[in-house]
Amino acid sequence: MLILVLNLGQAAPVNLNKLSVLISQDIKPQVRQSALEILREEIGKRSKINVSPIANWSEGGRFTIALVLTGSGELDGREVPIRSGTELPEQKPEGYRLLWQYNVLWIIGADSRALIFGIGELLRTASFAKGQFLIDDQLDIASAPMFPLRGHQIGYRNTANSYDAWSVEQYDQYIRELALFGTNAIENIPPDGGNDNSPHFKISREEMNVRMSEICEKYDLEYWIWTPATVDLTDPVVRAKELDIHEANYPKVPRLDNIFFPGGDPGHNHPKEVLPFLKDLHARLVKYHPNAGIWISLQGFSQEQVDYFYQYLEQNKPTWLRGVVSGPSSPAISETRFRLPKQYKHRSYPDITHNVRCDYPVPNFDQAFALTIGREGINPMPVFYAGVHNKYAPFTDGFVSYSDGCHDDVNKVVWSQMGWNPNKSVRDVLREYTNFFFDTKIEYAASEGILALESNWDGPVIDNGGIEPSLAYWKNLEATNPQLSGNWRWQMLVLRAYYDYYIRQRKIYESGLEKKANQVLVNYEKHGIDAAMAQALELVNEADSRPIERETRRKIDEYAQALFESIGLQTSVDKYQASNSQRGCILDFVDYPLNNRWWLADQFDSIRKMDSNEAKTAQLKLIANWENPGPGGYYDDISNIANSPHVTTTVYDAVDFGWWDNGYSRWRLSSQVYQVNPELEYEDLDPNARYLIRVTGSGDALIRVDGKRLEPLVYEKEMGGFKEFIIPRDVVGDGKISVTFDRPEESHLRWRNYSRISDVWLIKR
Repeated sequence: MLILVLNLGQAAPVNLNKLSVLISQDIKPQVRQSALEILREEIGKRSKINVSPIANWSEGGRFTIALVLTGSGELDGREVPIRSGTELPEQKPEGYRLLWQYNVLWIIGADSRALIFGIGELLRTASFAKGQFLIDDQLDIASAPMFPLRGHQIGYRNTANSYDAWSVEQYDQYIRELALFGTNAIENIPPDGGNDNSPHFKISREEMNVRMSEICEKYDLEYWIWTPATVDLTDPVVRAKELDIHEANYPKVPRLDNIFFPGGDPGHNHPKEVLPFLKDLHARLVKYHPNAGIWISLQGFSQEQVDYFYQYLEQNKPTWLRGVVSGPSSPAISETRFRLPKQYKHRSYPDITHNVRCDYPVPNFDQAFALTIGREGINPMPVFYAGVHNKYAPFTDGFVSYSDGCHDDVNKVVWSQMGWNPNKSVRDVLREYTNFFFDTKIEYAASEGILALESNWDGPVIDNGGIEPSLAYWKNLEATNPQLSGNWRWQMLVLRAYYDYYIRQRKIYESGLEKKANQVLVNYEKHGIDAAMAQALELVNEADSRPIERETRRKIDEYAQALFESIGLQTSVDKYQASNSQRGCILDFVDYPLNNRWWLADQFDSIRKMDSNEAKTAQLKLIANWENPGPGGYYDDISNIANSPHVTTTVYDAVDFGWWDNGYSRWRLSSQVYQVNPELEYEDLDPNARYLIRVTGSGDALIRVDGKRLEPLVYEKEMGGFKEFIIPRDVVGDGKISVTFDRPEESHLRWRNYSRISDVWLIKR
């Protein structure tokens, strides 16, 4: 919780341009060293002001920063301005107070780690320019975190779209910066990488694990390791070997606070095997790290397995277990906190890195973005994620987020700051972000630009008239701030502005070409079937033969190259050796068709092979009128926010957007957007008419109309096949109907193989 203590009077800026630092000796040695390093480097590069360490007050110059613990009575003979009272922020774990008093800037921390957070507050809110380090002469701020755990997973592995290219120095700087925004835990992955080596590695995974642990110790942050068991734990030989593999890492790392064991993502063992394994693992862990704890998630557990877990806790009351983690495919966060005995902690594992096929997908995401920017595009969503955090955080002791690259950097900072103070405004967080990472003079302008990028992804891209002004806004920032051209965070944001604009222009252009092509197909009799198909295909292919926005496209290439050079961001499999197409490869899909030209080419090939003109004509009419259900009818492209007016479900789960053939699917675009059990509402129906519902997708479609289960006339389960159902006349009598789909029992299948609904037509017969 943030508490501000404001002195009365007119505030005026003080320029700490001649500055020394005095640090109390009762602070942890590594924090004394790190604090001095942070102040010297971060103040120096922003202002060119030299920060000199001093051993006593007599050595100091005009201004001094004094770092001291709350429990200290004095610092080198001078009384520390400690307030009387209880429950003050600076008395709580990780709490601090910043106080300007008689030319001394006091940073008073409840513990050593708190001083790092206090320095972060100072650096985020001060104003910098060459020769200037400005603070308020009325400065008096005290603050302590609301949630005790605020962490991020930044695993050094091949699947990360950037981390795997980082040096130790880059990791050190990034972890420092996260700490300065309130992060107190870093999670890595085990070093037994197997085939998960990267062509970008600067050092081995084993060595980086040690160095990351050292960095966390340097800044007094918790060091976690996410460590699954994907082997069969019922095999005693395999089980023993797995314990040895895990233990081998423990003596190598200087700091290890917690082990997170995902129950079922990955993994397939029953908790009756997992829990005894973790008990044995804990016994080995504490030999090297006596205060370390074990955490487990219930990801992928069946109801029987979840019940078994809680029965085990009730019967055995394991003291070796520290807490439970709620992640993707876990039971509900609220349910977990309700069922979990109070002595165990509860941590969330939020996915803040993925845009689709994840726990918290982008709301109202246009298909054009989903199919081009993919799962790990640059995704600043501060307002959305602040809301997600604040909705679920009260059921937890905090979080360690899932991340697979630095494309979500804004989201990490938002989560860390919300974990510290959930009442802090998003705009304040962004202003501190832009002040710290960019330039004081544009903190307001750049923070508003980030909010504009979030708005770019809200709703149908064709209807989003804010995308062009957003690019114009960022172009102006780009032109007037050339000093930031090498800043990777800046590069990401400017790239997104160009990318969003390019996709919108392409969608408008290519959709228009397809409308022209469909009109040609509707009038096929004028020139004949073959000529109509040839002309239609030539029209839709103008997207390739006559591309638009070439300069914008060139800028996207330039920024992708710049980001690869600055932080190793791998936006292409071929060009930058990304691990796979879903890992942030926006450059590979920036020109993916936004009309159905690939699908049309394949359909026309099939039509040409048909034996009869009657069959050719029927298929051609179906294609030309795909979105035209006829007079009095309706069409919905399920989960396509731009073309699903009757869909009432706002469900975005793992099966909303397809990613087939490594992202290069030739299926119709509407087939690549779907739901398992959508709900639709129709009004203004003719009570005297007969209606038919047609559905396409794959697998089953267990349809109900006004609660009545319908029997099919046609039931084709293969991908792209049709199912048709006659609606009973009596349910249309009031002029409206509700359509729902029962969820098939498919727990034996992977979610990628679930039944799905992609298109729904209501046809008036």
